[in-house]
Amino acid sequence: MTLLLYMATMVAAIRSDAGASRQLLVAALESRLTLIASVPLMIEYVAVMTRPEHLEASGLSVEDVNALLDAVAAVAEPVRLLFLWRPAVRDLDDDMVLEAAVNGRADAIVTFNLRDFGKVAERFGIMVLSPGEALRRLETKT
Repeated sequence: MTLLLYMATMVAAIRSDAGASRQLLVAALESRLTLIASVPLMIEYVAVMTRPEHLEASGLSVEDVNALLDAVAAVAEPVRLLFLWRPAVRDLDDDMVLEAAVNGRADAIVTFNLRDFGKVAERFGIMVLSPGEALRRLETKT
């Protein structure tokens, strides 16, 4: 299964060690699923995941998050953005997520924001799954 983890999923993965988001991130780091990421998405991960409120809630330092994201970058399949589809999603900041998913041929975008991506992602044959649903599908395949 090839997944793109949306920003809130990545933040949830560092803030809670018990949730589906963390389990998906660990599965990606263990190569039990294929994670894709573009350069703009990795830059956004750094910018958001190192915000003081997320560091405080996770108990991590900036260095810890950077080390984690280095590990993510090492296992993620890089996505080259050959085609852009803008505007496509209600929130313009989400267009880069859709573009990475489409260009990277993701099976699914994993997000808590199912409504904003749903119909648009379907046009490209990409599922939009909650972290819990993505984890259930992964466990069913293994």
